[in-house]
Amino acid sequence: MIDRRLLIGSSLAALSVAACGKSETTTPAGGPPKVVNFSILATENSTSMETFWKPILADMEKSIGIPVKPFFASNYTALIEALRFKQTDAGWFSNQSGLEAVRRSNGEVFARTFDPSGSDGYKSLLIVPAKSKTTLEDVLKCDKTLTFGIGDAKSTSGTLAPMTYLFAPKGIRPEACFKQVRAANHQANLFSVAKGVLDVATNNSTALRLQRERGSPVADQVRVIWESPKLPEDPIIWRSDLDPAVKEKLRQFFLTYAQGEGPEAERQRKLLAALSIGGFRPADNSHLLPVREMEATEQLLEARNTGDKVKEAQAQKSLDTIAAERAALEAKTGQPVAAQ
Repeated sequence: MIDRRLLIGSSLAALSVAACGKSETTTPAGGPPKVVNFSILATENSTSMETFWKPILADMEKSIGIPVKPFFASNYTALIEALRFKQTDAGWFSNQSGLEAVRRSNGEVFARTFDPSGSDGYKSLLIVPAKSKTTLEDVLKCDKTLTFGIGDAKSTSGTLAPMTYLFAPKGIRPEACFKQVRAANHQANLFSVAKGVLDVATNNSTALRLQRERGSPVADQVRVIWESPKLPEDPIIWRSDLDPAVKEKLRQFFLTYAQGEGPEAERQRKLLAALSIGGFRPADNSHLLPVREMEATEQLLEARNTGDKVKEAQAQKSLDTIAAERAALEAKTGQPVAAQ
């Protein structure tokens, strides 16, 4: 398991803000919120994300008839805690942070993104400088000669996927493998590798493609040496105790946005395309089943690597429960539960 202390400073800061900050969703008893606070995971810097999201949030505000205020966070724990302390009402999450929001913050999945390319789902990557000769075999030597950039501890592609599919199966702990381990968002890791500040880092196929589509040369300054199996698209989550009328307005906004024909729908699709989002589809908490499976698999492998029979049994029990839920859902819907 990756050392969670890497992010303890930012996590404590997030907890402090969430616990002490005054929510702007103060509502009259039994009434709808005066403001809908919508959280956005900052896979890039907040300024860039605000530029891309501002017109979309303006459309949301117009559609639901309630002012919408964005909440950007530099780490995933801040998003989870903001929802938990009712500083936010809904938001765009990664899968693992979304799972934590459901578990700890009274969150509920009601929609999920889909990719505009037609290839639904994305992949976690390991990248190195394009001019370097570093191979995956070099990375897996664990001789502490390389510097490594990992994602936020709650990032699906930045941490969970590489741990589940690459490191844990080989009994590798990054903190014991590399000369230095730095935790950062996808953009920071991408630029650090491109500039040679880091020898290798995690990233994902969406972040890399977005840089190419925006004409940034940074995408050509890195080289992919590993990719994961396909991962599910991102969930959109609200607080389950949010006013039902507001929930329905949000549901209608997301499920109709950028759909259909005409200049307005095309304008909306262009706004979403800048974020590598094609639109939104209905979803529920079962969307997180593949992520729960990844998490339990990592825990099982870690337990086996350390010889902890109790934790191994617990992880296997979790996997069995997930398999039963998957089978029941597939029998009900007639559809496989994967990167939906």
